[in-house]
This record gives sequence, C-alpha cells and structure tokens, in this order.
Amino acid sequence: MKTVPLGEVCEFIRGVTFDKADATPKPGSGKTPILRAGNIGEELDTQNDLVWVPDERVSEEQFFRRNDIVICMSSGSSEVVGKTARVVEDIHASVGSFCGIIRPKNPEEAAYLSYFFRSSAFIKCRDRIARGANIQNLRFSQFEEIDLEIPSEQRRIAEQLERADRLRRTRRYALALSATFLPAAFRELFGDRLTTGPFDRFGDLVTITGGGTPARDRPEFYTGRIPWLTSKDMRGDYIFDTEEHITEQAIKQSATKLIPANSILVVVKSKVLMHRLPLAIAKVALCHGQDIKSIQCSEMLHHEFARFVLKDHEPRLLHIARGANTEGLTLPMLEELPVPCVRMKEQERFAELVARHERLRSVQRESLRQADHLFQTLLHQAFTGGL
Repeated sequence: MKTVPLGEVCEFIRGVTFDKADATPKPGSGKTPILRAGNIGEELDTQNDLVWVPDERVSEEQFFRRNDIVICMSSGSSEVVGKTARVVEDIHASVGSFCGIIRPKNPEEAAYLSYFFRSSAFIKCRDRIARGANIQNLRFSQFEEIDLEIPSEQRRIAEQLERADRLRRTRRYALALSATFLPAAFRELFGDRLTTGPFDRFGDLVTITGGGTPARDRPEFYTGRIPWLTSKDMRGDYIFDTEEHITEQAIKQSATKLIPANSILVVVKSKVLMHRLPLAIAKVALCHGQDIKSIQCSEMLHHEFARFVLKDHEPRLLHIARGANTEGLTLPMLEELPVPCVRMKEQERFAELVARHERLRSVQRESLRQADHLFQTLLHQAFTGGL
C-alpha cells in the first residue's frame, strides 16, 4: 500500500473558455462540441445541450479520453459544483470553462482511479474543500494534495468493481429498453386509427380539472395526510404519494380540489415543457397545484388508453406549448386533441397489457436497486480497506 497526492498520479486539465457569441446551437464545419456543466451525469453523455465552438479554441489534450473524469468546477447551484462523470470511451468533444478534466497519468492505474473519483472517500474530500471555499468555485490546486492510497491489489479491486458496475449498467439498460415496449405496442395496435381516424374530440370524453395552492403563510394547512402534488413530484408514470401533504381545511379554504384515483395528471406550465411532457396516473386521491391539470375519463375512455393517446400527441403538445405566450398548455389545447375511436373492449385489453408490463418493470426496478446497492457497497469497501 502506497499513499500519494492526487497531483502525482493525475493531470488536471481546464475546460475551454469561449464567448457566447462564438458558440452556435448546431454543429458546423470547423466546430467542436462542448458539454455544459448542467449535463454531467454518472456517465458522460455528450448528446445533451451541447454548444459548438471554433476548433482552434480546443487543444487535443482537452478532448475526452477513456477513463477521464469530468468535474464541474463552477456553477450557480451548489448541487452541481463538484459533480463528476466518467468517460467510457474516446470522444471528439470537450468541456466548457466551468468544468475540467481529471486524467490518470498511468494507464494501468486508470481503472482504479476512475472508481476512486466516484467513491464516498473522494466525495467527502470534495465536500470538505467546498465548505472551506466559495461553494460555487472550486480550483484544481485544492485537489492536487488529496492523499490517495493505492493498494498492491488495485487491479483485482478494479476488476471486481467493474463486474458489479457492468451488472448494474446491464440492468439499467434492460429497464430503459423495456420502457420502449408499450409506446411501440400502442402504435402497432392502433397505428392506422391514430392517423386516419375516425376521431372524437378529447374534451368530449373527459373532464379536465385545474388546481390551486393553499396559502403558504398558513403552515397548519400542510400538516395533513392528503397528498398535494406539484410538478417536482411528476417523476414516473404513476403517483402513489407526494412530498407534501395538506389538510381538509386547506382544501376548503383554497382553490385546490381533491381528484379521484385513476385521474391522468399532466404538467401544463413549467420550463420542463421545453424538453418533455410529464404525464402520470394518480393511484390515490390527491390534490395538485395550478401548474398541473387532472383529467378524469368518461365511461367511453379508459385512463390507460387516454394516457398513451396524450403521449402520442407529446411532440405536437410541446410544439404548441413553446409557441404559446403563456409558455404552457391551455385548456382548449387539450380539449381539441383528436382521439381515435376505439371500442372499450380493445382499450381494456391494452390496459391489461400495460398492467402485465408494469409488473415486469417493477421486478426490473428492484433488480436494478439491488445491483446499485451492491456496487455502492463494494465501492465504499474498496476505498476504506474492506475489499
């Protein structure tokens, strides 16, 4: 076991400085893609929110290489500063001036180091540095003196971590792949009728309910058991509970309403509509804020079928939402959507397919949770002497 400062085993490469006037939103001749700080995930994804800058602004050493670690050095958000991402392959792209690249000097140590920068040992050092500095501004000189223990069995440790990491990546990929099944099945089953009709008007088949917010200066309103939904709770296809809860008195003294289970929930006013349309089905009775509308289906429309009709209209809805002065969706926009005429028995058979598929995805999510737990346990043990 040897202990060395990070500065001896890693290079620290600053990101590319560029003026906004030099950047373009689309790639062109003689341009290099640059990743912005806000899109650093666990593994580097250069397909999101890139800008392109002139090639002469970027040196060869600033392009991503396999086993590089990208780190956010500066941001307006303390949650983003210090976030890291692993580069899994060579990429003709770089990072902007708010980020940097940490590059292992010895290829034989690269795998071990790539896991160190994802470990709780590094995160604790990073957070300690952040507390002692301006939380929105880190410097590479602060990382160079961090002590790193390199065991003689680093290759065995790295291989064991890689096996666990590969397992969870495989399970994450399987879950992502299964998410494409139902939209494809919906198009396969109803494709012709989605384009040729005949159609009903969405507003004639549903009741659309608005929301409201109980007074925030009445904290006693937020001490109840009734789920109160906001757009930040819209993170899946089904809503079973919410972060905040309200009382019956809050409902009586505000514009919010208690909507029944199996209502379809859609975010109608949020910046997220620039990218996607959050849709979910309430599995419990709940209330919601004014940035969400709830949809109750009539006996002629199954809520699962209606949800996929809305998902199929997502590109159109996002387009009109971006073009609206309100930067959101209005009641008439939803009411005028065309709904293909499909017999209720066919809708119910599709809903049964959805239920079976969701049971499978529940098993997949649990498998992924266990794989994540295994990896994080091994990662912690690897850098605390327990592996």
